Amino acid sequence: MPLSRSLSMTSLSGVLPAWEEDELPVEDLLLFEVAWEVTNKVGGIYTVIQTKAKVTVDEWGENFYMMGPYFEHNFKTQVEGCDPPNPAIRKAMDALIHNGCQLTDNLGDKPNVIAHFHEWQAGPGLILSRSRKIPMATVFTTHATLLGRYLCAGNADFYNNLDKFDIDKEAGERQIYHRYCLERAAVHCAHVFTTVSQITAVEAKHMLHRKPDVVTPNGLNVKKFSAMHEFQNLHSTSKARLQEFVRGHFYGHLDFNLDKTLFFFIAGRYEFSNKGADIFLESLSRLNYLLRVHKNDMTVVVFFIMPAKTNNFNVESLKGQAIRKQLWDTAHTVKEKFGKKLYDALLKGQIPDMNTILDRDDFTIMKRAIYATQRHSLPPVTTHNMLDDSTDPILSNVRRIGLFNSRNDRVKIIFHPEFLSSTSPLLPMDYEDFVRGCNLGVFPSYYEPWGYTPGECSVMGIPSVTTNLSGFGCFMEEHVSDPAAYGIYIVDRRFRSAEESCNQLTQFMFSFCQQSRRQRIIQRNRTERLSDLLDWRYLGRFYVHARHLALSRAFPEKFKTDPMAPLKTEGFRYPRPYSVPPSPSASLHSTPHHSDVEDDDDDEPYDEDEEAERDRLNIKAPFVLGTVPEGKKKQPGESGN
Repeated sequence: MPLSRSLSMTSLSGVLPAWEEDELPVEDLLLFEVAWEVTNKVGGIYTVIQTKAKVTVDEWGENFYMMGPYFEHNFKTQVEGCDPPNPAIRKAMDALIHNGCQLTDNLGDKPNVIAHFHEWQAGPGLILSRSRKIPMATVFTTHATLLGRYLCAGNADFYNNLDKFDIDKEAGERQIYHRYCLERAAVHCAHVFTTVSQITAVEAKHMLHRKPDVVTPNGLNVKKFSAMHEFQNLHSTSKARLQEFVRGHFYGHLDFNLDKTLFFFIAGRYEFSNKGADIFLESLSRLNYLLRVHKNDMTVVVFFIMPAKTNNFNVESLKGQAIRKQLWDTAHTVKEKFGKKLYDALLKGQIPDMNTILDRDDFTIMKRAIYATQRHSLPPVTTHNMLDDSTDPILSNVRRIGLFNSRNDRVKIIFHPEFLSSTSPLLPMDYEDFVRGCNLGVFPSYYEPWGYTPGECSVMGIPSVTTNLSGFGCFMEEHVSDPAAYGIYIVDRRFRSAEESCNQLTQFMFSFCQQSRRQRIIQRNRTERLSDLLDWRYLGRFYVHARHLALSRAFPEKFKTDPMAPLKTEGFRYPRPYSVPPSPSASLHSTPHHSDVEDDDDDEPYDEDEEAERDRLNIKAPFVLGTVPEGKKKQPGESGN
């Protein structure tokens, strides 16, 4: 059954280029997808497999199978037990259950099999299948090369030395040579080798010595809204919850206007350099300086959501939320008494005496509440007690740059060293609600084969910062003429020095702080419109192309493709919007609805449908694997892609 959803009034569905490949005869094929993260959440591959499952099932039905490790808890909570409908699969499972790992190739009337293996953990299955000449088409996907992760974690100048590394020596010194050999053997045994991004394709060519056949970008299941204001309302609701948390966290130091406060965040695994937390902190220090020098009344509260070793919540953080709740209860009690006396006076036809409507007890209660908010220390930077406080990279750099949440700082930092949960007594929000409440996600990664976090921001209509060393950033550069106009700021960490990249990131954030509320609303609408580009209904076709190619190489007599045709997958390119750009100096003429804080001195209407239609009329050329965007120089060792 085809996927169904309500289309946004700003959706670009129907504009995506048509898929011209012939449909596979799936009723005569079996598709297996093998990965360590099938129902086993370890990292981003779990998200890839989980979100892609629905689109794949819609295409393959009961001929699609996933294989992964068996963990009792995951089995009980994520899947339902059932008997396989295919007798050949049933026979193979019985053989495994009763005799251990015994292979069978008796597939009855469905002899053609496609097996898709993800990452080196699944590599042995691919290698054994090919060495034993089992008749099936194989696809191998690396989401990040094993050695690439290790080299970048060791602060190597990775991308400038891709063609200079002694691969075997580096793998041996890191004691991963056996795993590296498995990965490389799987890559060379597979009929089709794929990676998730252009930047990882360049990396794989040097680390694994095979150029990927197809790039298969990662997608999401995009939930669209029937009207554009719905996701804006969700942003307002979630932002109000964040503001409540900030009121408690900064009690006694809440001398900034929350209506003129922006929420930035970075989230992900605690890889300080790989995720770009180092350059982010340095840029925040420079942003703080710029905001103070220019006497900007905007305040920026920055959340670091990265899990680290802790032993409990910070007492001061819990106390802040308790005081906030106590103040709310006190205000509510006084309001009730005030309202009753006002009501009685009006019923009698009297204007109440404001000096007597509150008695001495009310003033005493309010004075006690105010006294409770007195604080003799600065608001904490971290919400938890850190086990390695003195050596923690984030806290060490916070001490270096001196951002301690003082009254003079226009940039405030909150380090939440735990993944978010709606059951938390401190910040009871799920990650999705938290992201919707923020104004900007900042992910200046140095090593990020794809990067789901900025993609998740985009589908929720939240602008984000990424880099041209992340798969997501490269993908957006390929598809969008001016990503910044659509709320995707791409920091150049590939062709610029660290200092230049830091200054560029600082300028992006400072420009964002100068935008008016109206400009941010317009930009969120444009960002949300990119969500179709990240939907598996579009990106799933890259996987379809990889399966076609694998079948044509494994069974050339049954499945034909033109070997001389370029391995091209249709893409498209968004132009810069015709409407006024969302820059602080220019975007003053249009808004989806009136701002509560700003004066409207113009009457030019804002038609979101018209702006989307203009985007549709300007879709441009496709891209091909390995091309370097015009105007970019090639990285050392990048020739031949």
